[in-house]
Amino acid sequence: MTLQTVDQRETARETLVALIRSKARAIRRHALTMVYEARLGHPGGDLSVADILAALYFGVLKIDPQKPQAPGRDRLILSKGHASGALYAALAEAGFMPAEALKTYMKPLSALNGHPNRNYVPGVEANTGPLGHGLPIAVGVAVAGQIDKADYRVFVIVGDGELQEGSNWEAAMLAGHRGLANLTLIIDRNRLQQGAWVSETNEVDPLADKFRAFGWDAVEADGHDPESLLAALTPREDRRRPLCVVARTIKGKGVSYMEDQVAWHHGIPTKAQLDQAMAELSP
Repeated sequence: MTLQTVDQRETARETLVALIRSKARAIRRHALTMVYEARLGHPGGDLSVADILAALYFGVLKIDPQKPQAPGRDRLILSKGHASGALYAALAEAGFMPAEALKTYMKPLSALNGHPNRNYVPGVEANTGPLGHGLPIAVGVAVAGQIDKADYRVFVIVGDGELQEGSNWEAAMLAGHRGLANLTLIIDRNRLQQGAWVSETNEVDPLADKFRAFGWDAVEADGHDPESLLAALTPREDRRRPLCVVARTIKGKGVSYMEDQVAWHHGIPTKAQLDQAMAELSP
């Protein structure tokens, strides 16, 4: 490897990280505007998952927005479907729909429902919203890929409070048993759920150790650092087990008055608050 090749790779990496950061800001701005206009939504969770979605759509996933049903595509399932604003924003930024479509969020007869529906929105792989469903669906998709000897990867994002649902652990047990190396679970570990801290409601830690006990590989990552996320999500040819990435995040990340505030699980910003958020999220 020549010095020039090393420099080129470093430059490409820096360019990719800058792109992911830029897209994450755009996702946050879109999502907050959508919530403000609709007077509905879950802005805290939209903001905590934005960097994860940006890293996946612009640095990891093997996808083609022009062929959203291509058999060899990677699959991403957002189990915490209440963060639909962030998902729709990411899909628009990735080219699955025009940004203008985001203005229809939650309007009557809009395809952009409060919870994503695969029958209406290109790029949505599963109908989600009822918590605890996404990981079981993803396990089924990964089993299908394993049987078909397909080379696509299956990703699923869950909220940490969502892991209080027992269906997740049934799915985790099966994934470990079958050695689903094509499956990656990303936990949006923002430590807050509707109404309280996760630890107050029903503690889920130690998450990495629990998934290892179920036969998974498990790593921790900074869920707001593209380089940390890319390092955790880069495929490994020697992987023989499903992967769990515990992504440490902050609910409401990027907007000072929303960060770590449980009220913003459902909160709707005023015009003044939206203006402040847009200023804080400017490039």
